[in-house]
Amino acid sequence: MYSESELEILMARYQQGDCAAATALIHRLSPQLHRFFLVQLAGRGDADDLLQETWLRIHEVRHTYRTGEPVLPWFYAIARHIRVDHYRRSLRTTGREQPLEAVHEAAVVQPTAPGGAADLQELLAPLPESQREVIEMLKIAGMSLEEVARATSSTVGSVKQKAHRAYAKLRERLKGVALTEGRAGGPG
Repeated sequence: MYSESELEILMARYQQGDCAAATALIHRLSPQLHRFFLVQLAGRGDADDLLQETWLRIHEVRHTYRTGEPVLPWFYAIARHIRVDHYRRSLRTTGREQPLEAVHEAAVVQPTAPGGAADLQELLAPLPESQREVIEMLKIAGMSLEEVARATSSTVGSVKQKAHRAYAKLRERLKGVALTEGRAGGPG
């Protein structure tokens, strides 16, 4: 596990052409960035593609990173833009596509472990995009308020407000789930 200062040093070395530093950054940050995409997307394949696209973009724009600045918000800002571009691209594509024929396939249900990514995705799904994104960065990626503010191009106050509103909605949702389970005869 690397600290923020170690990540900044690796990024500075990567800017100078150090392949080992680039590899270290990829190994350290890919799992976090992959989770960032996976929570939002239905398929693991899309998350894999967006992760790869993010690293390509990072490589192309690595010269824009300012040495001494926190590196995580810089990475997440790029990942966020990649995700938004993917969403817009998919809207355009699905808007123009026409089904060739109706194909009836059996639905494949993949079991998920309790507390897994699917449960988290389901829990966060009703939140507005901006609140969901803040919660993911704060709680899943472990970023600070300042880092999230930089990554989302907003103020710390705005991030706090979005997080507070998201927490309130999640508490209400969890209360509703607990009441429903209690009425169904479950433990409550």
